[in-house]
Formats: sequence, C-alpha cells, structure tokens
Amino acid sequence: MLILKLLVIPGFLLLISLAGKRWGPSVAGWLSGLPVVVGPILFFLAIEQGEAFAAQSAMAALSAMFAMIAFCVTYAQVAQRTGWPLALTISLLVWATVAVLLSLIPPSLPLSVIAAATALLAAPHLFPSVQPILSGPAPKSDKLLLRMIAGALLTLAVTLLASTVGDRWSGLLAVFPVLGSVMAVFSQQTRGPAFTAALLRATATGMYSFSAFCLVLTLALPALGMNAFALGVAVSVAMLGVTKRLLARPVDPVAADAGRTAIKR
Repeated sequence: MLILKLLVIPGFLLLISLAGKRWGPSVAGWLSGLPVVVGPILFFLAIEQGEAFAAQSAMAALSAMFAMIAFCVTYAQVAQRTGWPLALTISLLVWATVAVLLSLIPPSLPLSVIAAATALLAAPHLFPSVQPILSGPAPKSDKLLLRMIAGALLTLAVTLLASTVGDRWSGLLAVFPVLGSVMAVFSQQTRGPAFTAALLRATATGMYSFSAFCLVLTLALPALGMNAFALGVAVSVAMLGVTKRLLARPVDPVAADAGRTAIKR
C-alpha cells in the first residue's frame, strides 16, 4: 500500500502536466477533479478502519469541498498580486480555517450536500477574469520531477494523519489540497498567475466529479461494502464527462469578448 500511495499521485501529476502542455490549463485542472487523492485515502481507511468509518469520512470529505473551493479561489486571487510563497500561505490558512469550522458542525449528509453545492455553484463567479498565455514555456524536466516528489510526500503525510484523527478529520484531511497546492505553485512559477487562475478555475469545475464520488460512497458503502468504490469511480467519470461542457463557458462574457477581440487584432 505504501508503494501505491507513493506512485498514484506522482503518476497523476505527470498526466496532468502533459495534459496542460498539450491542451492548456482548463483541461489539466478539469482532470484534477477526479478523486485520485480522496479515492485511495478512503479506500485505505475502509480496509484499515472499516467501511462505516470510511462512509463517515466520505461524508466529511463531501462537506470539505467548501474548503477546497475556498483554497482554489484564494490562491487564484492572491497569485495575481504576489508570488507563490504568500499565495500558498494565505490559501492554506483559508483552507485550515474553513476546515476547522466544518469540523465543529455536527455530521449531517444534508448539510454536507448543501456545503458542497454552495461552493461549486458560487466558484465560477469568484475567480479572477484573466486570459492565460498558453504559448509559454513548458515546465522543465527537473520542475516536473520536483512536482511529482512534492505530490508523493504530501499524499503520504495526509494519509498517515488521516488514519489517526477520527472519521471526521480523516474526511477533511482527505480533501487537503495536495494536487491543488503542488499544481498551483509550479504553474505559477513556470506559466504565470493567469495560467494558474485558469487551472484552478477548471479544477473547481472538475470538483463536481469529486463530490459525486464522495456522495456515492457515503450512501453506498454501508450497503455495498467495498463494491461501492467501483460504483463511485463509475459515477465520478460520468460526472466528469457531464462537466466537460462547462469548460467552454466564459465566466465573464465581457472579458471573453475582449479576449476574442484582442486575438483577432
């Protein structure tokens, strides 16, 4: 299991990096919505702590979507004005603050659904309106290696903590922005703040897939056992396909028209 924990996230980061290089930040961020972090964590928890424990953690992870969206929006906004150290620090503090507040709310599936839905629906209106430069330099091979190592270490740390702090915080920590922080920092370093904002906006769109996965596990784990993971993955992939059309929608029509006019000129 340790080898799997160390290989899944770096491998996915590699695929996302290649997707960003080939198709731009929207596709890369959208793909990061797949439950590649929370899925393995909840799977390991179900094996080590029991299916009921994992179901409660999945419900907490669903509510933690609010914290994840808050991280993405905060980083995208702050990155337009300053470098990555301050942007990362502020966005992680925002994530931690929201996570603590969520941990104080009694566990409830309706409240978890409301929290996730509110964040997902509000997200498109909270990101900065920017036009990313897609023709910038691709990440260097050493940057990509560092990105993969950082992702592996963060994943290991989160999974080690998640199994020791109870089902509530296990679910919240499962939604710690492992992919988000690594991708945001290295994207800002190599492609700039506009590219990073577009990446994180698309990540928020892909989170519909993530939320669907957590909801399915919450409902299905008590009845289906470990088979619920197969169902969750299927629903998650289907939801990713549904949200693909959202990537083409401009958040700010005025900014989008201005961007098209600039391109024509």
